[in-house]
Amino acid sequence: MTDPVIYVIDDDDAARESLEFLLASSQLRVNSFNSATAFLASLPPSPSGCIITDVRMPEVSGIDLLKRLVEREIKIPVIVITGDGDVPLAVEAMKLGAMDFFEKPFDGDAVVTAVRKALSGWLRDVDREAARVAVQERIAALSPRERDVLAGLMNGYPNKTIAYDLGISPRTVEIYRANLMTKMNAGSLSELVRLVLVAGTPINAPASPADASTRSR
Repeated sequence: MTDPVIYVIDDDDAARESLEFLLASSQLRVNSFNSATAFLASLPPSPSGCIITDVRMPEVSGIDLLKRLVEREIKIPVIVITGDGDVPLAVEAMKLGAMDFFEKPFDGDAVVTAVRKALSGWLRDVDREAARVAVQERIAALSPRERDVLAGLMNGYPNKTIAYDLGISPRTVEIYRANLMTKMNAGSLSELVRLVLVAGTPINAPASPADASTRSR
């Protein structure tokens, strides 16, 4: 994963350069734009980091920018900078997903603190998403019968009940259970349940004994 970038968007050259200097002095990577239009034109599919944007800009305002990020399903923390009398716009921005706003003139230390908080939350979100995808891939690698056994375990059924539902022996269930625990990289049943819940992937209910004869064992 590339280092997070702080995207500064402001049509006011002096304000933009001041923010650039402030953030760079705090050892943060900065990429600045004089308009939201320019930013959107160069925006990667999955930007990393945080956006600091002025709320009042020509063509595409900070509010419009937030709406377009939502439309593109781009999840990145946004901090809004407002001028005198722009608090209603800042509130609207918060409703659209902005995590914070500062009124000009703002306290530089407070802005840096907010940016670091935003990056910390973003990194946690990235880690959670990576973990979710990894578990989904493990579930996808299970055989149909292993998924049947997993479904039974997620329902809280003991091996004998799963065996009856699937029309197979308890010993066979134990083998499938051991295999899926290995594939899922789970050291215990509680860990297995937690992993499946993290993935958010629906697990089909076990097949009935009548269906079992048509399934591969």
